Amino acid sequence: MTSKDKYHQLCSYEPTIPIFSRDWWLDIVCGKENWDVLSVEEKGRILATMPFYTPKHDIILMPFFTQTMGPWFAPEASDIKYTTTLGRRQEFCKQFIEQLHSYSFFLQNFHYSITDWLPFYWEGYKQTTRYTYLLKEIKNRDIIWANMSANIRRNIIKAQEKYHITVKKGIAVEEFLQIQAQTFERQQIRMKEDSETLRKLIDACRKRNQGDLWGGYDEKGQLHAAVFIVWQDNSAWYLAGGGNPELRKSGAHSLVLWECIHYVSQFTDIFDFEGSMIPGVERFFREFSAIQTPFFTITKGKLSLLDRARIKWGKIINKGR
Repeated sequence: MTSKDKYHQLCSYEPTIPIFSRDWWLDIVCGKENWDVLSVEEKGRILATMPFYTPKHDIILMPFFTQTMGPWFAPEASDIKYTTTLGRRQEFCKQFIEQLHSYSFFLQNFHYSITDWLPFYWEGYKQTTRYTYLLKEIKNRDIIWANMSANIRRNIIKAQEKYHITVKKGIAVEEFLQIQAQTFERQQIRMKEDSETLRKLIDACRKRNQGDLWGGYDEKGQLHAAVFIVWQDNSAWYLAGGGNPELRKSGAHSLVLWECIHYVSQFTDIFDFEGSMIPGVERFFREFSAIQTPFFTITKGKLSLLDRARIKWGKIINKGR
């Protein structure tokens, strides 16, 4: 049985593996033949794993629609000393690094729970800090409302009372893609994402009851804003979305997210906005009272001129929002 076969088995019963590192997710965003996994085992038990995406045989990158990957460590007993846990995890990472030497380029975003990248630093890898925004204890709707900025609260009330926006779950994929395209055009961002992959993700998440599309409509049936949210027990994520540039003043985007947060609170207690390096988007997430949370982008190696050209044109790498 290969490491990948064992990983499929692990994903079938281990709830702590983030959604972006699950086998079914990777099959869609990478292609079944374009990802693999490193594992550390002891007495038949998997202690650590590290899935990775290889669009070319010697290059490791982040696939589209995937916030983080990186190492996963099996949960340990609560009475294990911190120094023991840290040492074991560093040793697991050293074993992963030994198996990564054959790759000419490496780029992965590590989950924010990975706070120690020293084994990679010691081997010449580089780190860039990025940020996501986490909204915690989302079941407590009153506290979230109280901690929001006045601007977000005004937008939600305006959308409800002035523009009579109704939020609907399960909207058509075509409507969502149109809204997303309009948003990219307004931001003057060339749309890099693969719409066919996005369609497959939406379909898979709906079938698994782990994601859906929401939209905010006015009384004329016009779609003002739409979002794609995914979730599992330990978190929900705002994966993609946007708004009609001509209808942005309605505040519908704030209202749609507010209702989504309430909906996913039945499954989890954390909502991850996924962050953004775009100032206006970052401010929007922050004003929901979400907590700024750092995560690491780890890199090593150089790309050929041809691979750089492919990256520039968005064919084999997702640089993020």
